[in-house]
Amino acid sequence: MSHLFKENVVKGYQDIIQEHQDLKYLAFGKISLNEGEEFTRITGDFETTLVILSGKASISCENEKWSHLGERNNVFEGKATAVYMPCQSEYQVIAQTNNVQIAVCKVKAENKFRPFVVRPNDIIVNQRGKDTWQREVHDIIADNGNNRVQRIILGETFNDVGHWSSYPPHKHDGEFYPEEPNLEEVYHYQIDPDQGFGVQLYYTKDQSIDQAYIVKNGDSFAIEKGYHPVSAAGGYRLYYLWFMAGETDRNLKPFDDPDHKWLK
Repeated sequence: MSHLFKENVVKGYQDIIQEHQDLKYLAFGKISLNEGEEFTRITGDFETTLVILSGKASISCENEKWSHLGERNNVFEGKATAVYMPCQSEYQVIAQTNNVQIAVCKVKAENKFRPFVVRPNDIIVNQRGKDTWQREVHDIIADNGNNRVQRIILGETFNDVGHWSSYPPHKHDGEFYPEEPNLEEVYHYQIDPDQGFGVQLYYTKDQSIDQAYIVKNGDSFAIEKGYHPVSAAGGYRLYYLWFMAGETDRNLKPFDDPDHKWLK
């Protein structure tokens, strides 16, 4: 089964990564609505976080309702707004502008928590790396999710023109557990300008995985193990939404490729 899922523009809702043979916990979809359009869904066995990529929307879940959520026309304009919703709950989205694009990040869960909103001012911004692997990482649900979510860890990364991220190359597949947590991950990319591209590397030290992918605006990628550095092409900025989960750990402690750890 492929790890790269190419963009497929669909109005309403689409499943992008569903029942992937190598992912036990993660699934991913996208909502695309214009003003006045609605979407309703039951989360089922997944704790679900809606990340607003563009536009404004009203979102309700259980007894909570929030209006005019979203403060950017595209992901490069600022920080995200996100809504966490527990498993086994119903939610509704009503678009309040045109071109409402929402990422649907789903993680298998058994425990039910209360829904909540993460607003732009709540997001922790981190400057990571240096030289041509300097990037900006936004924590949307990380430490703030302790005792509020079961498994999900979620954020956004912004690569400047030609810059690398997830670099030095790291992984988190539990090979060296407990020092290295065992976490699956999904990436969803946006490019500026949108005709551009990036390069996603994907490898293991034994070369059982040894691949490179061209990634374009709207593509997504599933990672169950291995190192996974990503680079923006010259002249283009690259963004990716990322979320991850494992059986027990909510611990962001990646394991760096020993050959390249000196870069830190």
